[in-house]
Amino acid sequence: MTDLDPPLRRYLADLVAAARDVLGDDLVGAYAAGSVGLGAYQPGRSDVDVALVCADALDLGRRQELVARLRHEALPCPARGLELVVYRRAVARSGTPEPGFEVELNTGARMPFRATWAAADRPAEDGLFWYGLDRSILHQCGHALLGPPAAEAFADLSPADLRRLLTDALRWWLALPTPPGDGPAPGAEDAVLGACRSLVRVRHGVWLSKVDAGRRLAADGRRADPTDDGAAADPVGGGAADLIERSIAARAGGPPPSGPEARAFQQGVLDEISR
Repeated sequence: MTDLDPPLRRYLADLVAAARDVLGDDLVGAYAAGSVGLGAYQPGRSDVDVALVCADALDLGRRQELVARLRHEALPCPARGLELVVYRRAVARSGTPEPGFEVELNTGARMPFRATWAAADRPAEDGLFWYGLDRSILHQCGHALLGPPAAEAFADLSPADLRRLLTDALRWWLALPTPPGDGPAPGAEDAVLGACRSLVRVRHGVWLSKVDAGRRLAADGRRADPTDDGAAADPVGGGAADLIERSIAARAGGPPPSGPEARAFQQGVLDEISR
């Protein structure tokens, strides 16, 4: 993680120090996840995703103290915001698909504040699939800020649970409203590239950043030559490579694809993963 920009590196060090002040010896691990773990952090665009691992369950008072110390007003986040989740060591190592967290905190200058004190308090309509998928990413790509390597601290999902959570995630995204018409739809590029990441995980067994997953899937599509009797057409459609490339360009300021394009692509990915 030596290639991180200095403000983010200092922030992560300060976050771990504050967490240790609150949790003491109960803090057994701290891990950078998300775009930082996947090597795709973009200053000004990305969130900072951090998972803490504690030895035992935390009482409400310690959860509240941890949130008070780590929220943006107490420890300013240099990114869009901090998404922090705390797990017990037994949960992190279990490979469970359930949320299983001790406390969840969203906070930042450009992120609505939310603190959730237990997994049971998480509204089902907000999606309960995030946590198992995040721990799978941590198992493969997490960067240890404190404690053992992430591959030891977090177990991966079983193949069946992985597919179930990925299909739950895609159905959740497809249920979100999308602007009508064929004009550019802000956010559609992330819907496309997020679906790419899911499909690459199923096809190739690796978690990649959204952009890298898009490039990998576009390459899959270009290799699938329907004129070759030994090759099947890419199930996400012949125009997938162009859509993916436009979605990648949108992250650098280009126009995003339309909502209907993104939804059709997501549905194609869902159909393949569901099979």
